[in-house]
Amino acid sequence: MDTLLYIFLFLVSIFIFLISKRSSKRCPPGSRGLPFMGQSLGLLRAMKNNTTEKWLEDRVRKYGPVSKLSLFGKPAVFIYGQAANKLVFAGEGSTTGYHQPKSMIKIMGESSLLGLSGQDHKRVRHALMSILKPESLREYVGRIDEEMRNHLEMHWEGKQEVTVLPLMKTLTFNIVCSILIGLERGVRRDKFLDSFQEMIQGVWSVPINLPFTSYSRGIKASASIQNMVKDLIQEKREEFNQNGASRSRDLTACLLNIRDENNEPVLTDKEILHNLILVMIAGHDTSSILITFIIRLLANDPSVYAGVVQEQEEITKTKSKGEPLKWEDLAKMKYTWRVATETLRMFPPVFGGFRSALKEIEYEGYTIPKGWQIFWVSSMTHMDDRLFPEPTKFDPNRFRDQASIPPYSFIAFGAGPRLCPGIEFARMETLVAIHYITTRFTWKLCADNLFSRVPMPLPTKGLPIQIVPRNLL
Repeated sequence: MDTLLYIFLFLVSIFIFLISKRSSKRCPPGSRGLPFMGQSLGLLRAMKNNTTEKWLEDRVRKYGPVSKLSLFGKPAVFIYGQAANKLVFAGEGSTTGYHQPKSMIKIMGESSLLGLSGQDHKRVRHALMSILKPESLREYVGRIDEEMRNHLEMHWEGKQEVTVLPLMKTLTFNIVCSILIGLERGVRRDKFLDSFQEMIQGVWSVPINLPFTSYSRGIKASASIQNMVKDLIQEKREEFNQNGASRSRDLTACLLNIRDENNEPVLTDKEILHNLILVMIAGHDTSSILITFIIRLLANDPSVYAGVVQEQEEITKTKSKGEPLKWEDLAKMKYTWRVATETLRMFPPVFGGFRSALKEIEYEGYTIPKGWQIFWVSSMTHMDDRLFPEPTKFDPNRFRDQASIPPYSFIAFGAGPRLCPGIEFARMETLVAIHYITTRFTWKLCADNLFSRVPMPLPTKGLPIQIVPRNLL
């Protein structure tokens, strides 16, 4: 009898232990919302109306710093802050995996860095970094310089007013075509532009695949873009097979030329294709928005504007008439790049993103279930006054000493193994553009300072400005 009692008590204790263990797993508070759509429409509406921070702050007030929701058809947990950024970026491959909504992957390709993980991600990233590293990019400064001069001659000179954002998109598109994919000006590039714009509009749209939706048009445009890029890849491969190397010095040719120790291609055609599309979108959209917001901020801050102009004029004094910028000139633009970095802090082109929980994660007293999305945002960390004093003040000098910036607090380019491989390329585009705009023109704004996110920040009316050539002052 005593033996049965002991067995009974043992089983009861095991049962109580399991129940207490299970009850200790606290699911984050919040609502998953409507089936499939969840809070997707609410988030996209807030982004369009530039009320995203308020939308997220309302969630924090209601549920706390960790809350569950549903976005783009999947359960998610919203987190933010320095610790959240560390979980997202430092946990890559162990606790978190890179994840983008299937709708985005469907348009951009599953073999891009956005869709790859583990060893495949490392291999493809290493290949891209070998081409996008500073030593490899030095030779492209002159070509970006040429594109910028042509752009100003065609679209700025002789004008009294210009609209900045669409012009910067035109500039970065031409740079992307020339340097990244080797597509020369002409009918094929014009056709490429139409499909490219449709594809970008579909990337962050509501994933409803009906003929009248942006998502559906984005999928069709992506297919058209991929066919055109496939033709370019084939042309360069034939050139490579005939000559043993490609005469082209664009990213496409460089990716085709990368070989392993057995002289075998490192990347598959699909990986080359999808990553070219990824780099094109990043090099086009993020850089054009960054340059646009720098111009907007300089118009509102005379002291910062004067500092940029002084730095750029010092470089101009060292150049003979018509001499293009060189890599060494960009290295002297330290203050201008601090201005760009502070612009990215206040107006990050990439608002946030997703990771997936590779296993059950304990975070801030809650359990994030395996397989759920982790939704992170950059702006709430960038505007945290504990990390950046007076966060609403535009102060480039806060980046004078990069070592003073707390880890995982500035994430405009990501962090850790997911640090954007195109940082140096974006830096080149931005510095060359700002050099020529500030040394050739003065300007003032023709619209208010409002902007919306769809999903990237877009200033009112595309930022129209009145311009005056500096040689007329």
